[in-house]
Amino acid sequence: MGAAVADDGFDFSPGAQVPLSGSAGQTAATFALASAAYRDNEVEEILKANSEWHVSAVKAGRISLFKPNLGEAFSLSVRDRMLGAGRKPLIQSFGTEPQVIVEHCLAANNIRRERDNWLSAVMVLCGLLFLPGLLVWLLVFEIRTQIAKREDKRASALATTLLVAVGALAVLFLVKMPFTGFWAWYARASIVIPVVGWLWAKQICERTAKDLRERWDSLLAGGGIGAKIPEAVPGSPGESAAERLRQSLARLSAEQQSNSVFYAGPKGILGMGTRWGSWQLAEDLVPREAGREIHPFRSWDVIRSIHDQLRMLERGPLNTGGFPAPSIKHWVVTPIGENAKAVARPGGTDVDAYTVKSHAIQDICNKQQFGSGDRHYLGCQWTLWDGQLVITMLITVTVLHETLRIEVTGHALGPVHSLFTTKPEAPTKEVAKSIRFWETRKVSLPLVTADEVVRLAARAPFTWAPSFLNWLGGSLVLPEPFGLRHAWADKPWRHRFMADDALRAATPVLRVVHAAAIRVLDENGVDTEKFGNRSSFLSNLVQDPMPRKADVYDA
Repeated sequence: MGAAVADDGFDFSPGAQVPLSGSAGQTAATFALASAAYRDNEVEEILKANSEWHVSAVKAGRISLFKPNLGEAFSLSVRDRMLGAGRKPLIQSFGTEPQVIVEHCLAANNIRRERDNWLSAVMVLCGLLFLPGLLVWLLVFEIRTQIAKREDKRASALATTLLVAVGALAVLFLVKMPFTGFWAWYARASIVIPVVGWLWAKQICERTAKDLRERWDSLLAGGGIGAKIPEAVPGSPGESAAERLRQSLARLSAEQQSNSVFYAGPKGILGMGTRWGSWQLAEDLVPREAGREIHPFRSWDVIRSIHDQLRMLERGPLNTGGFPAPSIKHWVVTPIGENAKAVARPGGTDVDAYTVKSHAIQDICNKQQFGSGDRHYLGCQWTLWDGQLVITMLITVTVLHETLRIEVTGHALGPVHSLFTTKPEAPTKEVAKSIRFWETRKVSLPLVTADEVVRLAARAPFTWAPSFLNWLGGSLVLPEPFGLRHAWADKPWRHRFMADDALRAATPVLRVVHAAAIRVLDENGVDTEKFGNRSSFLSNLVQDPMPRKADVYDA
């Protein structure tokens, strides 16, 4: 295949659109990841979701006063990575709808932009016009923030004492002014007006914080509050920005449907999780009748038979529920380095809207079985637990000399990290009761602290220059190659029922694959006795209840 990137020739006309497969019910993982756009935790919280395979990082800024919170950093980083001009290829997010997540990031940015517009007006009226006083107050809060960062338990009290002391000095300065006239009144205003602006800004910040938290809670409660992004709908042919955004979202959806995936060594197939089990049936192709030849057949003939039989997995002799309908798809698997930071999707005439065409898949299946190049796998995938568990069984058939090998491998992608499923909690603290001082009670705290109001007001004028703001306050560095789902996925083996589902899927799939393959061999005059014996042995072996790191070779 050609080395051209599929992005270059992507056609956005209605005829080139890829029909999107339904994903009804796959909302838990989608909404959990989308809720991160509305969160107000510390940005370092996302580091708890790092795994041995995928590591996010927080890039430190120059001034802590401009540091973003988790929601601000997440929504901006995801937007730029998923929709940015000239972006690198993405990894599919199985079990989620990445377009929905990106839309919530855009909606969260819109809510914050409206807040920042008001805060910028406050900063101009109550800050820029009285700049000396504003700079003094900002310096005090910056020093207070640095003191509060210390691990010493007395740091918080010292920081509060500093603020109170400066406030007392400000009052003394107002009462006993060292000079008179216009500058005396301007000095008084420079001290008072920024405080008035802070009170005004506090009301704006609390209103927005309440809205963001309601959306956060609604997503995790399953309400699925809609993301409002009117800028993605062109109102007239001349709205180029809206048209570019619409095309970027369409490109994102098309890439999600791509049948091209990447094998990153011990990290497994990116987006599908690590390989936890592997079973191989390999025997010689011997004619059933002496003196006669085997009828010619190809690997694709075996794969096509397996494909047809896998469609029957949801049917059984007993009415016991059983398998839901799986997604059965032919995959083109490209090998990349374990620590590769980017991927390149196949392109050229054999690719249409990120999807490798059927004739090219057949050629890969029949011809590219040894040496360099892409490989073909038939995938049988279940998305369970409301999108939190993705089970993928991959089948490949190779024929080398007179040996036919059928390999079945199991991949499992676990739930998104618990960080993304935590609901918002109203800020409270415990204080001693006034009379029964040996007992404590919880008191509610303001939704937005004094330091948070100052931080948001200081950042607001710079939000129109996000790259400069990132330089000042820092940003979130996403793991590469990036995909929304696998970047923050947990292992399924910590959840008993999820682990059971992954292990139980292997035996029926293995038996169906072997039965379908042996049927093709028998129809083409192959002696299937050894294949049958080997299949029976593997049927016993697959019932081992222990998942393993099948991609880690102990050599």
